[in-house]
Order: sequence, then C-alpha cells, then structure tokens
Amino acid sequence: MSVYLTIIQILLAIILSILILLQAKGTGLGRAFGQASYHSKRGVEYIVFRFTIITAVLFVIVSVANQFLVSV
Repeated sequence: MSVYLTIIQILLAIILSILILLQAKGTGLGRAFGQASYHSKRGVEYIVFRFTIITAVLFVIVSVANQFLVSV
C-alpha cells in the first residue's frame, strides 16, 4: 500500500510543479517589479488555478497518509 501511495505522491508532485509553472508563465515582467494591476482569472487561467489548489490538497493528504502508514 505504501508503494502505491509513494507513486501517487510522485505523480502529484510532478503535476503540481507543472501547474505552478503554467501559472508563472502568465505573469508579465511588470508584475515582477511591482507594477501589477488587478485582473480577475477567467477561462483556462481559472481552471488551472482551481486544479492547482485541488492537486495541492491531494498532495498533502497523500503525504500525510503515506507518512502515517510508514510510521505504523
């Protein structure tokens, strides 16, 4: 069981990294230097944002479950 959780954890980590990098590509150079203007997330940007949150929560749950199974 722990082996499956470890594989799932690795896959979630890769997916989470890709999603975070996809979000970072959307930021302009002006935001890096503090010249940001507020804009709402729409369309694909909103879906990627929500999927990132869901993936992060799943990653934390699997990590805690994996640690619990290893320590028992």
